[in-house]
Amino acid sequence: MYVVVAGGGKVGANVTRSLLEMGHEVTMIEQRPDRFARLEEEFGPVVMRGDATEISVLERAGIARPPELVLAVTGDDEDNLVISQLAKEGYGVDKAIARVNDPRNQAHFDLLGIRQTICATTSILGLVEHEVPEHGLVRLLELQEEGLDIVEVQIEKNSPVAGSRVGGIRLPEESRLISVFRHGRSELVEPGTVLRPGDQVLAVVGSDAALDLRAVLHGKR
Repeated sequence: MYVVVAGGGKVGANVTRSLLEMGHEVTMIEQRPDRFARLEEEFGPVVMRGDATEISVLERAGIARPPELVLAVTGDDEDNLVISQLAKEGYGVDKAIARVNDPRNQAHFDLLGIRQTICATTSILGLVEHEVPEHGLVRLLELQEEGLDIVEVQIEKNSPVAGSRVGGIRLPEESRLISVFRHGRSELVEPGTVLRPGDQVLAVVGSDAALDLRAVLHGKR
């Protein structure tokens, strides 16, 4: 697989190193002279100097081939957005993954159709929410293109569905219970599965209906 990595900071360097160890062909682009010099010592001709937001630089990196994957992982969200757009819209790259440094900028990526994004801040907050859930529902994964969320809901003692069979629970449209985790084991949900206090329920739900699902399972909206 041929991969273009835009950005030679810690993220770009570590990803490039790992991809090379896996046997993939990689070109990494770095603009800063001091950083480029250090990277060149380690990676040699794999790294090239330039501004990855410039078409001429991307073409020198082989964007017109096109690569199977472009990773825009610079420290600047605007640059990552431009690089991803150029790759997808200008050169027909199927997969472009962009780093989002400031979660407040996620909406800009969504608006311009850059669906595959990584935000460390959002991921850390998701882990915090999972460990200390305050709202009864934890979003584990967002499938933006499908308009679905994978969520986890814990059944409390006072839950309106505690002791109920799944087949008799009226769930919101575009939602389905997948599995129940209890006593250290997971089991697939069937119509006859009885929800009990302490159960951790995994569900798929339409993004707009997540709060409705929480109201049904947790009793809070």
